This record gives sequence, structure tokens and C-alpha cells, in this order.
Amino acid sequence: MKFQVNKDVLSEAVSFSVKLLPLRPALPVLNGVLIEANETDVVLSTFDFEVSSRTTVIATVERPGRVLIPGRLLNDIAGRLPQAPITVELNDSRVVVTCGSSRFSLPCMSVDEYPTIPEVEGSTGLVKGEEFSTAVSQVVVAASREDSMPVINGVQLEISGTTLSMMATDRYRVAIKDVAWDAGATPIEHSALVPSRTMQEIGKTFGSAPTISITFATKEDREVIAFQADNKTVTSLLIKGNFPPVRRLFPDVVENYAVVNTADLIEATRRVKLVVEREAALKYILRDNTITLEAIGGDQAQASETIDAVISGLEPTVSLKPDLLLDGLTAVHSEFTRLGFNNGDNPSKPGPVLITSQTSKDGEHESSFRYLLQPNLLLR
Repeated sequence: MKFQVNKDVLSEAVSFSVKLLPLRPALPVLNGVLIEANETDVVLSTFDFEVSSRTTVIATVERPGRVLIPGRLLNDIAGRLPQAPITVELNDSRVVVTCGSSRFSLPCMSVDEYPTIPEVEGSTGLVKGEEFSTAVSQVVVAASREDSMPVINGVQLEISGTTLSMMATDRYRVAIKDVAWDAGATPIEHSALVPSRTMQEIGKTFGSAPTISITFATKEDREVIAFQADNKTVTSLLIKGNFPPVRRLFPDVVENYAVVNTADLIEATRRVKLVVEREAALKYILRDNTITLEAIGGDQAQASETIDAVISGLEPTVSLKPDLLLDGLTAVHSEFTRLGFNNGDNPSKPGPVLITSQTSKDGEHESSFRYLLQPNLLLR
């Protein structure tokens, strides 16, 4: 095997390939990148039995062939090579990478021990790349990281008609985002639970693509989802189990709410939370078109700050964990935020806080992104 390729092209392709490599692989060969040189192009692939990546680059191929080499080492090398064409050549049991006066000799791994990479054909539907990437960033922050509950470690995708909904929860908050879905002439109703780490990497990688093709398939009795854009493909096994029915937690009508400048509330929360310990909550007091933040920390340290707001309906006082609130406010992506409140069973303890975006103080709120923050535990 021998081929020559543009330095930036190879560096970008290897970087994409290694992003989804497992940190602790079950087998040493799963740390490798499979390189297959064909007549006119080169395919780089990774696979760990759950997630696979595949990307194709144009290259000048002198001798076709295939090798498996350590992925992260190749990524480090490709990223630091000078701006010159790169030649990759199989020489006995080693791969020689040359670029200008730089030369690296890398050990080969056993191609025969490498698992067969799944191939998913066709397309179930399309989404716009930028909208998909933004939606993933808004929702994935709410996904759980508890190993004991894998069913909430993912992002639930639900397709209905022309809408793709993404949702995630860690029991303390729920995030939902709706984006446009193009299923062509055959609309479907479908759901899939995708690992949150995979979704996060796909959102970052495919965000600049005009469109992303999403395909649902079954491989060897396991459900698989594939994302494809710009000669890149990622497949992932779905998480088994039923995602909790989080939609029922969202109120149909919210009559009591406050509209506040998003940046003002973010900065005030960051300042006031400096005096509290990690898991402590801040008190948010709504009165006379203002929100007052109060906190009492260790060693009797105290802090408070008041910001302007437009309040409609009741004027509650709620205690919220600042980091969870900040995640929601950062995901709003609008100048103003609407904080909605409903009465709970106890009048002195308001129900969940619903965060949505709003373009102006007096305008209508935008409900395509919803972030439900519960002062108490959700999904008990």
C-alpha cells in the first residue's frame, strides 16, 4: 500500500476518526484506525462494536491496500506535520509516514482481528446541519452521567411528521428541542435512544454540513442509527430500554412568568453563587418587576443581587441549583428568557420552572426549546 494525500485533508480525516475511539477499549485493536487505499481514494474507519466512524478522502494511490495503525498516535503526528504532501506507505510490517523532511515509522496492528464495520444504506430523513448541531448543544447538557441508569444516559430522538424532537433528562431537569425533519414522500413515526457522547460528537462534527442524513436500521438483531454528511458516516447502536415519559411533566399552560435579560441573569447567578457550596441552591425572589438573588454560604458568607424583570401573575420565591439553571440559560440562545411558574400542591412551594426563549420583553415566547428545571426531584 502506498498513497499521497494533502496534509490538511489527512489531518482532518484522522481527527474525525479518533474522536469516537473508546477511552478503555475491550481489545487493543479497537484503538486502531483502519486505512483502506482504493484506486482513487482512501477510507479511514474506526469501530468499537458500538460506535463506528467512516470517512473518505481523495488521494493519489500508487498501490492499494489496507492497514490498521494506532489511531491517537497517527492523529498526533498528522496534526503536527509541516504543510506539505504526506506519503503513507506499508513497508513490511510497518507503516512509514513522510512529509517534507519528517519521517515516522509506525507499527501495524492485526487487521484480521479487527471487527467487521457495519454498513447502513439508504436514508430515513434529512435535517439541516446547523439546526441539528445547535439542538444537540441545547439538549445534551441535561443528559444523565450516572452509570446506574443507562436509559437516561442518552438523547431520545422522536420523529413525528415533519418534526424531529430531541430530549434528555438526568431526573433534575428535562430539555427538549424541536427541529424540522424532511422525510421525503414517506413520513414516519419513530423513536431512538442514542448515547449522549455520540450525539455530542456528531453535533460538533456535522454542524457545518448543509444537511445530515439520518438512517434507522437493524443489524444482527440490534437497532442501529447512522448519521451521514460530507463523506463522513457515524453509526451507533441504540441504548436498550424505554426512555421515561418526560413530556407529561411539561405544563400545557403557564400563567405566571417572568421575562428577564438572559445575560443579566447569567452574570448575577455566577456572582451570587460564589459564596455557596457546590450542591447548595440560590434563592430567587420575584417582587415588583425585579428578581433578587440571595445566598448564604459557609462561614456566614452572604451575597445578594437584584436585576430587572417583567413579571406577570404570581410572584413566587424559588430555590434553584445555580449550575442547573445556568445550563438552561446558556442553551436558550436568545436575548431574553421567560421563566414560567405553576402552583404546586403546596402554595408556598411552586412547581417546576419552565425556561423558554423570548426575543423581546413584551413579545411571544419561542417554545421549540423547553428546559424544565424542578426545585424537587423529577421522575421519582
